[in-house]
Amino acid sequence: MAPLRYSRTYHRFPLFYPVIFGGAPFVGEGILSNLSLMGCSVMCDREVLCGSDVRVSVLLPHQTPALSIDLGTIKWVQGCQFGVEFLRLPLEARQCLNRMLRIELIEFLKARSGRRESLELLNRGG
Repeated sequence: MAPLRYSRTYHRFPLFYPVIFGGAPFVGEGILSNLSLMGCSVMCDREVLCGSDVRVSVLLPHQTPALSIDLGTIKWVQGCQFGVEFLRLPLEARQCLNRMLRIELIEFLKARSGRRESLELLNRGG
């Protein structure tokens, strides 16, 4: 039987913010390396356990309090990077996350649209 292919439901945006995370039996600091509506990846120098519950606080620039993910689960571990699926966020954190990702999506689409327009100009010779 062939293994099931894993695919994400939501686009992950490459963002880099400091994070503090904790679960039993670990606490650590790291850098968020990408973010979506339902999860993130974290780079750190600590060993974490796949399947563990974890709480994550993302330290955002010019914003307090931190973006707080009350409950997540570590879905994968690869070297010094791990992925977290968000299970429970307070309403304020969900709203903050939605605002952040909306801005990132707009910027992503602008950049993509700009590349497409540049290619069209090049193809037309203009």
